[in-house]
Amino acid sequence: MTIIPEDERSSLPLDTDEIIYHPDMIRANEWILTEYEPPAREFCIFVPCAKKKPYHESPSHKIFDKAIFGMLEPEMVHVVVFGTCGITPRELDTEYPFMDYQFMLGKCNVAKIKRDFIKMESQRLAEYLEKTRDNYKHRIAYCIGDFRKAMELAVDMSGVEVTIVPKEETINSHVQPGKKFIYGSLNQTSYLQDFSDAISTSMGKELSRDCSESKSSEEENTRINDNDWYII
Repeated sequence: MTIIPEDERSSLPLDTDEIIYHPDMIRANEWILTEYEPPAREFCIFVPCAKKKPYHESPSHKIFDKAIFGMLEPEMVHVVVFGTCGITPRELDTEYPFMDYQFMLGKCNVAKIKRDFIKMESQRLAEYLEKTRDNYKHRIAYCIGDFRKAMELAVDMSGVEVTIVPKEETINSHVQPGKKFIYGSLNQTSYLQDFSDAISTSMGKELSRDCSESKSSEEENTRINDNDWYII
């Protein structure tokens, strides 16, 4: 599948803080909202984009997948990536321009771009939630910072229910005012526990184990990966 044929692509760079205005990124997102046919699944799980491409091969997404597919069968889940890329069903993460941009919006401190991102992304998310209203039984979004603000607005705009994690109290317990990104990384065990709990609750089951007991989670807490953009 080719979303934008090579001879129709813009010559503008994909590695500047203007990425959210890039004509090919806008066109690709319009295609997803108008032409793309989402699958019907028990769960839609929204996760943030990553520095390493394709997303599904990134260290952060491998951690997310461990939580998701440790409890759910692949055929039950549709993973959708959002953030700097707009909205990207993850099965399309090897497609241009989602595979090709480099800029990370989380590093941007330009107030206008951050405001425009939240406005644009919340609208796109709201349209996607409305488009897929009947495709999924459960929706979970794992996000913090501006991505979370956009998702919260999208839920209000669309009226479609999404469980957004980590919990506010968990996030507040990790706030570090002196840090560049005060909420820390989604790689933290307590955040991942909220994520796992949300999946478990949606399944109507109790977790059989605490993710903090696993050695892998301990290692994930100290490993620097592409979700830790603020210290790379």
